[in-house]
Amino acid sequence: MRGTAGIDGLVEAAEAGGADSLVGGCGNWDGWMQVALEEAAVAEAHGDVPVGAVVVDGDGRLLARRHNERELLGSPTAHAEMLALADAAKVIGGWRCSGTTLVVTLEPCPMCAGAAVAARVDRVVYGAADPKAGACASLYRICSDPRLNWAPQVVAGVGADKSARLLKAFFASRRGRAGN
Repeated sequence: MRGTAGIDGLVEAAEAGGADSLVGGCGNWDGWMQVALEEAAVAEAHGDVPVGAVVVDGDGRLLARRHNERELLGSPTAHAEMLALADAAKVIGGWRCSGTTLVVTLEPCPMCAGAAVAARVDRVVYGAADPKAGACASLYRICSDPRLNWAPQVVAGVGADKSARLLKAFFASRRGRAGN
């Protein structure tokens, strides 16, 4: 597992104490969002848009943690959510991720929201809204579309300020380099 000692301690505490150790038993997803933010920082370090994602099971155990790797892998589908869902499915031993929660720093795009539906994720928790590509609430509502056969619960705005600051700083630095 990647991460700093502080994040590893957070993960260990969550795994040892079950879901209540981080989520407070009442839907507080801040701890897992912090792990996703650490993943986002890894993406930024190799030139990818800083988005991180984790998948946890119903007992609060970490199944997967990933970050964007589109630039690193040269793949248009290497979004943090897609990679984390694929890793979680391997851990589970099948494609159905029922009973899991996907926690991601940025509102999923249509591809990633569709993957959450297809994987039968119970819940999608995201930080910053994405008015240009968000597919859970901002632009589309894939996770709540009644025409689809699965509808994960959506929890928006967890760690939104931290997520947005990270993204704004990343794009500001890119614009600054483009002008030089």
